[in-house]
Amino acid sequence: MSKEIKTIGVLTSGGDAPGMNAAIRAVVREAVVKGRNIKGIKRGYAGLLAEEIIDMDGKDVSDIIQRGGTILQTARCTEFTTPEGQKKGADICKKHGIDGIIVIGGDGSFRGAQKLAALGINTIGLPGTIDLDISCTEYTIGFDTAVNTAMEAIDKVRDTSTSHERCSIIEVMGRGAGYIALWCGIANGAEDILLPEKYDFDEQKLVNNIIEKRRRGRKHHIIINAEGIGHSASMAKRIEAATGIETRATILGHMQRGGSPTCKDRVYASTMGALAVDLLCEGKTNRVVGYQNGEFIDFDIDEALGMKKAIPEYQYQICQNMAM
Repeated sequence: MSKEIKTIGVLTSGGDAPGMNAAIRAVVREAVVKGRNIKGIKRGYAGLLAEEIIDMDGKDVSDIIQRGGTILQTARCTEFTTPEGQKKGADICKKHGIDGIIVIGGDGSFRGAQKLAALGINTIGLPGTIDLDISCTEYTIGFDTAVNTAMEAIDKVRDTSTSHERCSIIEVMGRGAGYIALWCGIANGAEDILLPEKYDFDEQKLVNNIIEKRRRGRKHHIIINAEGIGHSASMAKRIEAATGIETRATILGHMQRGGSPTCKDRVYASTMGALAVDLLCEGKTNRVVGYQNGEFIDFDIDEALGMKKAIPEYQYQICQNMAM
């Protein structure tokens, strides 16, 4: 028989993402509605090990749904990757009466949740990352806001690039995943996109494409470069030397993590947060909440971490076809 969960902890771990506050708010208020105690854990697993644990109720999450970042703060924690750190974390949960915990973060955060589950703490993971690189889900908290932030910035760079008849290399975030770059490639009408999953590092092909489009009358050339490839500044210098066309690099950086979350990120994060509480109340553990085919569902963490995710081939082809 599943144990009854009386006190739920919530933490955010890894990189912050717009919509995390919406998820925290939903977790806290759903827990209150379900008659559970709720504790916030500050600074992720590092805060858990330091016992930075606070009691929360509905009023503590008032007026946060529209805010970017995470009110619980976040940090990376090397100690928690060790068996000793994991046991210490589980012991601290038990000391504070936390018998269920909701972890909002990415794959690394889920591995920590997996270890807590094995040590007797019921755990549910929520996919919080702007990178969209969690394999079990079509949606991750923060991606929609981040990709819209990047799209709007690229539109602005295109304006000045066109005015000066430049080539612009715009680097977007995503770590080793190219989803932000892919979506912006389509949404911004980029002439080239460079994705870690697809790029063959044939710079001469890029140079030839720039020269050919300029010959056909194109007044600008936008290259969206994924963070996983990087080196945008040195690439810009090489392309300018090879083409004779002024080439500038713009690295959008951490602005993509910030800002008020979009409606989609607020609604989906809220739904996922509430579902995570419901799953704990049902006695479930070692699960990840995901979104597939229009439905919010949950997976075993072990299964979720074993899945692989590829760039959608048809979307990639569309991006290439539209860049005529």
